[in-house]
Parts: sequence; C-alpha cells; structure tokens
Amino acid sequence: MNLFKGLTGAVGAVLLLLPQVVMADTLDTGDTAWILTSTALVLFMTLPGLALFYGGLVRAKNVLSVLMQCFVIACVITIVWVVYGYSMSFSDGGSMNAWVGGLGNVFLGEVARGSMSGTIPETVFVMFQMTFAIITPALIIGGFAERMKFSSMLLFSVFWVTVVYFPVCHWVWGGGWLAEKGILDFAGGMVVHITAGVGAIVAAVVMGSRKGFPTTPMMPHNMTMTVTGAAMLWVGWFGFNAGSALAANGDAGMAMLVTHISASCGAFTWAVMEWIKHGKPSALGTVTGMVAGLGTITPASGFVGPMGALVIGISAGVVCFYATGFIKQKLKIDDSLDVFPVHGVGGILGTLMAGIFVSAGLGGAGLAEGMTMSSQLGVQLTGIVAVVVWTAVATFVILKVVDAITGLRVSDEDEIQGLDISQHDERGYIL
Repeated sequence: MNLFKGLTGAVGAVLLLLPQVVMADTLDTGDTAWILTSTALVLFMTLPGLALFYGGLVRAKNVLSVLMQCFVIACVITIVWVVYGYSMSFSDGGSMNAWVGGLGNVFLGEVARGSMSGTIPETVFVMFQMTFAIITPALIIGGFAERMKFSSMLLFSVFWVTVVYFPVCHWVWGGGWLAEKGILDFAGGMVVHITAGVGAIVAAVVMGSRKGFPTTPMMPHNMTMTVTGAAMLWVGWFGFNAGSALAANGDAGMAMLVTHISASCGAFTWAVMEWIKHGKPSALGTVTGMVAGLGTITPASGFVGPMGALVIGISAGVVCFYATGFIKQKLKIDDSLDVFPVHGVGGILGTLMAGIFVSAGLGGAGLAEGMTMSSQLGVQLTGIVAVVVWTAVATFVILKVVDAITGLRVSDEDEIQGLDISQHDERGYIL
C-alpha cells in the first residue's frame, strides 16, 4: 500500500509539472527579455533619438514643432495600431491575404495575456512591431520640415500608415505576396526605410521648397542636439535590427555585430568623402553617414556576415553622400533633412545587397533552398519596384486629399515667423 501511494504521489507530481513543461517549451524567458529590451530601444530611437536628431537640424524657430511632431506621432500611431493597424499588418486577410491583413483582430481583440507569438508573448510582439510603425512616419517629417501645418501632419500620418505602411508590412512580414516570394528584409529596409524615403521626397515635391531655398543658407541651429540624437539612434538601432531576430540567439548576435560595423563604416566613409571634397570633415556629415550605414544594413542585418557589413557600410557612405548632393543641388528638391537620399537610397541599396551577401560563400547565412543569387536578386528588385511605386502613388494621393481637407502648408507669414509660434504658441528658446 505504501509503495502504491508512493507511486501515485510521484505520478501526481509529474502531472502537476506538465503545464510548466509545456510552457517552458513554448515561452522562452531569454527571448522575451531580449525583445522587451529591444522594444524599449526602438521606441528610444524615436523618443528622444530622432526627435533630437531632427530638432537640431532645423532652424531655432522650428525646433519645438519637430519635437512635437515626433512626440504626437508616437501617441497617434499607437492608437491606430491598437484599433486596426496590427490586424491589417499581421492578421489573415482571407482572399485578400496576399495584399493586406484582415480586420478580425481590431482593438487587439484576439490578443490575450497568454497569447503567444513563437517563443514570446504576443503582447510583446505587438508592442515591438508598434515601435516600427511609429518611427516610419516620424522619419517622413524630415522631408517637409518647417512648412507643414500640424493638423495636416496628423491627418497625413494616419492616412499614410493605413494605406502605405500596414499593407507593405503585411506584404513583407505578415505573410503577403512578397513573403511568399522569399523576399529578404530582416528589419525594415523596404517596410521602413524605402517607404519613409519615398514618402518624404514625394511630400517635398508636392509641397514645394521652403522660402529661400536653395539660395538662403538653412543651417542646423544646434549640432550638439543633433549629435546627441544621432548617438541615441546608433544605440537604439541594436534593438531595431538585432531585435528583429525575435529571439536571443546567434542571428541576433550577428545582426548586432554587422549593424555596428556598417554604422562605423558609413560614418567614417562619409567623413573621408567630405575631407577629400571640402578639406575638412564635419560632424553633420559624419552622423549623416552613420545613419546611412544603419539604414542600409537594416534589410540585410540578419542575413550577412562581417565582410558583407564592411562593404555595405562603405557603399552607403559613398552612394548616399552623392545622392544627397544630387537631390538638393542638381534636382533642387527641398527634402529638408535628406530623408530620401539617406533612408530611401540606403534602403534600396541595402535590400539589393542583402541578395548578394546572403550567400554563404560571402560569409552570409546562405540562400534559401531552390534560390540562386540571380533569382534572389530578382525577388529583391521586384520588391523594391513594387514598394517604391505603391508608396509614391499612394503618398501623392494622400497629400492631395489632406490638402483638400485642411491645406498642407502654413502661410508665408507663419513660415517666416516659425512653426513654434504659429502652430504651438511656444518658443524653444527664450531669445
């Protein structure tokens, strides 16, 4: 009898442990801790990183308007993401699934405390992806800085993420048609940087130049602020790229390593290019090169090795350097804070190079079964063209709609006075 009771107790103890065993096989606390950290890092990129980076680049009379735009975009896009954005991006869209997710998960109705996404809670995945949806329209404000109404910026941001960001996110990461083709975009070369860059330059063209561009110098008012923001972006980008592994594993480690390598190469290359061309390297050029290196490695970060990162970073420094001069000096387009030549061109370059340096022979993770380098490049090019065309057309239409509703630009008098006073009745500095 005692033996029977002992065996019964032992079996009961094992059965009590079964739920924990199942949970241990599903929930990985290390992965969860890393993605929680990465989520904070990516939000840190927008607030305060991008806000300070952009804020220092504009003139003193507009610094608060840029800070305010970044801050409020974080608030508004959070609401939109919860209401329908996450559902449109990552839900099953039924017969339309190739193009957009469905609305079966509006208000996060299917996301419970115990819901899982791989080895992490779905709540963590929702929050992590939300930070990407926040920073993308925040990047675009650099294209129309110092001249768009605050109300128009809000309408544009909501319409734009709905029509551009959520569908493209679904195409690439949510099981849409580009995902089915085997597109390589580890952390947002297309989803974030190409869409933001194209959206910014379309906005710059539609709205027209700032008063005085290009004859009047419009220098950054506070480079200390800009360099501080850039440093925050560099650190936060580790969560952006390495966090996109969605696990604390070798892919995350390699993504972090190649991200740092590319940022360093981009910054140093840009500084050298300026040194050669102008006789002196500048802090502005160096931090811009860093951002170019980061944006360019983003789509490739989980697929390439250190050698690929060196090439990608150096290429970003050279190509984005010349693209910046071409857009403003040759085409005379007032993309105020160089969003397209840095993020758009960098995203395109990095997406293409991901298809090359993913090759195991070049130190990458290796091509998917059945893929050759030429076929992978074909998929990458298809994705780039589709995203550029869709973003450009949709952004143009959205801008025209917003213009019809509220008007896009502030008045000439308000622009001369500065958006801090005209839009918010505040000053960044006591003059």
